[in-house]
Amino acid sequence: CAVGLRSGGGPGRACRGFPPVAAGKERALCRLQAYTQVSAGGCSSPDSAKGGSLSSPESNLPSVQQERAKAETLPDLNAKILDEDWDDIPPSSALEVISEEEAVQIIAEPLIPLQSSTLRDYVDHSETLAKLVHLGVDLSQVEKRQKAGQLLLTLDFEKDVKKILLFLKDVGIKDNQLGPFLTKNPYILGEDLEALETRVAYLKSKKFSQSEIAQIVSRAPYLLLFSVERLDNRLGFFKNELGLSVKKTKDLVIRLPRLLTGKLEPVKENLQVCQVELGFQCNEIQEIVFKTPKILTASKKRLKQTFDYLHNIMGIPHHMLTRFPQVFNSKLLRIRERHMFLAFLGRAQYDPAQPSYISLDQLVSLPDEVFCTEIAKASMKDFENFLKTL
Repeated sequence: CAVGLRSGGGPGRACRGFPPVAAGKERALCRLQAYTQVSAGGCSSPDSAKGGSLSSPESNLPSVQQERAKAETLPDLNAKILDEDWDDIPPSSALEVISEEEAVQIIAEPLIPLQSSTLRDYVDHSETLAKLVHLGVDLSQVEKRQKAGQLLLTLDFEKDVKKILLFLKDVGIKDNQLGPFLTKNPYILGEDLEALETRVAYLKSKKFSQSEIAQIVSRAPYLLLFSVERLDNRLGFFKNELGLSVKKTKDLVIRLPRLLTGKLEPVKENLQVCQVELGFQCNEIQEIVFKTPKILTASKKRLKQTFDYLHNIMGIPHHMLTRFPQVFNSKLLRIRERHMFLAFLGRAQYDPAQPSYISLDQLVSLPDEVFCTEIAKASMKDFENFLKTL
């Protein structure tokens, strides 16, 4: 490396033999070369050489070949400095051109949607959603429920969801029931565990067994969202409004658990219809409701139409309807077709005191073939031909 000295003794601007680097590195390397050459015997000043000859034989300066040999003995020191300085160079730019082979090896994670109308777009980004799907939860149904999707996206599976799943299993919800249960009631995953345990403890205090609680909760998924006070008020309403005993009240809600979670207005209206419009006595209503709880949530229009046909067309008295209230759960078309066929055959007899008596249960509950052969005493073909005439 040939280094010239300025009149001020400083190093020259260029250093031959090295690739161009940053200005600071260039100056550092040149200073180093100048220092090593001077310490080895020095370089002649510009004034000491003219015409390419040395100024004085007494100076005893090394020859050019010796200078080159000495310079070649220092590559390790220079390389070390270069390595240290290159460590400060910033990483490659994101816009650096890469080969196709490198490009295909890059795996880009899909971006989380900022907003979406479906939870399906978030399943790949949410451990909670992925595991709920594995349990059998139908996210297409969950997202139809108000704010249910937002709730699930904020929950951590290990911290929030797992403890609720274990609680539901302790209550008696089976593994294959968890998916359908959470599809109907995803909000329970955001409930406080202690509050849920308190509600179950209340049901146990009302003498509901573990299996009965499991049956009620599985058939009425929203039940455990109700506070203890609300559950107590519901049980008290049916006990007092219908005049039922504690045991009968408990049996009533076991048979139709949604009575505890549904609205009370339709129930009150149906009780009013039975008493005022249909003419049943309070004790008759109590018996009808206990035998057929669905009558409390049935359509008022359908209830009145069925009663009108049974009582006014077929001549069934109130006390007979009280004995067989299941007839109100049957389709009016089925009742009408079978009654008209029996009337056509002269066998429409619903008075238990008369011969060939046919109970309302036999009228509506038997399959067509059994009804024809055992009740109507006719063939299935005769019944089908008769229906064509209606």
